[in-house]
Amino acid sequence: MDDKVKKIITPEKCEIFAKNCSERGREDLALQAKERAVQLRAEAYGAETQAEREALEAVYAYEEVLSTKNGKKTRAGRTWQMISRHGIIGAVERAVNRPTETQGYTSLVEMGLEDYAFENVILRYPDLFSEQAVSISRERMEQWQSS
Repeated sequence: MDDKVKKIITPEKCEIFAKNCSERGREDLALQAKERAVQLRAEAYGAETQAEREALEAVYAYEEVLSTKNGKKTRAGRTWQMISRHGIIGAVERAVNRPTETQGYTSLVEMGLEDYAFENVILRYPDLFSEQAVSISRERMEQWQSS
């Protein structure tokens, strides 16, 4: 990550920096600023473990995708409701175990944020999730990487 981006201390300043970079044709720095905003938001939420922090980063990355797509700040409302009810790890498990794949993977890829997919979080911390969630995640990642 560029030193200029590392020094940014609020998500709001990251958004301004990203917008300015995009206007100047520096999409590489804009992407780094968006990633930094995601990291700062996850840190502020108060995750207790690295896995929880990465799962929260996935939610905030998805919100970046939604906001870009909608042209205005958009929250992942249903996801936050699941987090409130089941905790972050439980919410990720439930989202991936749905019969249809989690929304937004294609959009995450388009924005260069595919590492933030719930499936990737599960594969990085398989011992925290059910065998079914790990299996589904592995299958989806193989499918997505081959297409």
